[in-house]
Amino acid sequence: MGNIRKYIDKIKPTFSEGGKLSMFRSVFEGFETFLLVPNETSKPKGVHIHDAIDSKRIMIMVVIALMPALLFGMYNVGYQHYLAIGQAAVAGFWSKFWFGFLAVLPKILVTYIVGLGIEFTVAQWKGEEIHEGFLVTGIILPMIVPVDCPLWILAIATAFAVIFAKEIFGGTGMNIVNVALIARAFLFFAYPSKMSGDNVWIRTTDVCGLGEGQVIDGFSGATPLGQIATAPDATAQITDAAGQAISTWDAIAGFIPGSIGETSVIAIALGAILLLCTGIASWKTMLSVFVGGGLTAFLFNIGGIESAAANLPWYEHFIYGGFCFGAVFMATDPVTSARTECGKYIYGFLIGVMAILIRVLNPGYPEGMMLAILLMNVCAPLIDYCVVQSNISKRQKRAIKK
Repeated sequence: MGNIRKYIDKIKPTFSEGGKLSMFRSVFEGFETFLLVPNETSKPKGVHIHDAIDSKRIMIMVVIALMPALLFGMYNVGYQHYLAIGQAAVAGFWSKFWFGFLAVLPKILVTYIVGLGIEFTVAQWKGEEIHEGFLVTGIILPMIVPVDCPLWILAIATAFAVIFAKEIFGGTGMNIVNVALIARAFLFFAYPSKMSGDNVWIRTTDVCGLGEGQVIDGFSGATPLGQIATAPDATAQITDAAGQAISTWDAIAGFIPGSIGETSVIAIALGAILLLCTGIASWKTMLSVFVGGGLTAFLFNIGGIESAAANLPWYEHFIYGGFCFGAVFMATDPVTSARTECGKYIYGFLIGVMAILIRVLNPGYPEGMMLAILLMNVCAPLIDYCVVQSNISKRQKRAIKK
């Protein structure tokens, strides 16, 4: 690292004010802060609290927490492919993983190239620093889309989200809604045929000649929630691409069709443990999402509504779709979630409630988690305001009594 530091210090004057490449100062500073810890400190004016954590460390820690879900998602893409062509028992672990890796990698590259390209351009144009916020968004985006989402559509959605959900509000830390979810919402409403239906969740086309065979008769790549939403009654069975019943263990482990990074509860739980142990994510928000969702699902279970979604056991709502992923990695986003301690309970609880309400009452959109989080992103400032005003009122009443 010492050699890197020396080289950076050597070329820094070229990019500083008055240097030959001063016009690219923001770009240089972006790479410098990404590679090394900045050697600048706060000015000796007023009171400052120094901490070992900064935005770069937070973002990198979240990326590390996402790795288990991403890596398993790559394997599951290959597994679902070989299952659909009837060769799941024959193909080895690395064949499945490599197939999925080659399917997912282009999506990661597209989101980072487009998103960082826009952020670098805007920072250079405004003469501001480049922030590390897109490090997380750029890897979450490929994880919450179907594996067969076209790259050009993903590029458009990334550009739309970065410009209209982030930069227009002032950049990292200023956005009022989750950037990755805005991209997914854009995809869902602008290109619904690429975000729904049976065939978008499993890649049946070959990648670099790794898979062989034809898709079996009766192939269906619909997600479990998609099957539940269209089920004629509450007794309908959820099946995989081979027509076999999906067990609870399959859903927990993640061997089901779905968005790339949202299927494995175990992989998501590993990321949740890291975020909670490092204090990056709020356990209050995370727990409240599950409490709100579980309670609402339980009320539907005993409500007597004749539909598959309403009668799905309350705990199974957690293992299907993006409920766990949203609760761990999106509801806890410190920028767009509630910030007061009491507000975090309310915010998370309402996300869980809204997600289940949408799932059960709107068969046309069986997921629910995306819209629930986006709705509560907008309501988060109001929740914090009400909590603060309530505390002020209580203190005023205590002061009067004294």
